[in-house]
Amino acid sequence: MIRGTTTLIAHLGYPTASFKAPMIYNPYFEKEGIDAVVMPMGVKAEDYKDVFAALFRLTNIRGALITMPHKVTTVALLDAASPAVEIAGACNAVLRRADGSLLGDMFDGAGFVRGVLRRGVRLAGARALVVGCGGVGSAIAASLAAAGIAGAGLFDIDPSAAQALGERLSRHYPALAVGTGSSDPAGYDVVVNATPLGMNDGDPLPLDTSRLAATTFVGEVVMKQEMTAFLRAAQARGCPVQVGTDMLFEMIPAYLEFFGFPTTTPDVLRAVARLSY
Repeated sequence: MIRGTTTLIAHLGYPTASFKAPMIYNPYFEKEGIDAVVMPMGVKAEDYKDVFAALFRLTNIRGALITMPHKVTTVALLDAASPAVEIAGACNAVLRRADGSLLGDMFDGAGFVRGVLRRGVRLAGARALVVGCGGVGSAIAASLAAAGIAGAGLFDIDPSAAQALGERLSRHYPALAVGTGSSDPAGYDVVVNATPLGMNDGDPLPLDTSRLAATTFVGEVVMKQEMTAFLRAAQARGCPVQVGTDMLFEMIPAYLEFFGFPTTTPDVLRAVARLSY
């Protein structure tokens, strides 16, 4: 029940049809008796800065979840940012603090890595390929580096995006071997699709899956459908996989703490979620 006392968490992105967070947060809030709601709000890129500024003038807003295509744009709109935001160059959570200032953080990478580690994958000393170097890909690369990988391959259709991410990673992790310019997954222990490819039927695959080894752990960020064509192709090669929504379940406990709500576990969230695809 939404009432006059309800705290608002905006979910900002475009398009909104693929949003899954409201189907997880809101059942959890209902179960725990938390007077809050996550509300999808579709905002196109050209309108985002104006909408963002106006939104945080609302008196009952606590913060916002930020998704495509606004994660990079949001960084310049913050009053303060976490180290994760500075490394990733992107933001997926904004908190309005008591003094009205806006603090940004980034949980995509942490959620992805927590899911990988929960499956028993060893990241220390591993080699990881991240295809897509926008907001989510940058965050995942930063968290993989923090988890101790030895080498990172970065690829984006915009070579400058991969190069810039590589430079940021090298500044913070000088011992990390960073390569850019190739999406060939051969020789990697972990491969991540951090592009939007897979959101729409008929999308091309983000990389040549025939080059995947059966021992490679393959992760996805697309949440519009559980098993994307990319994950199905990886499974056909014998690869263990992680679906996009796994990253979401893993990061939500950290989000809840960030916003000042009672936190929980991924298992509790999965039990109450009402996901549909």
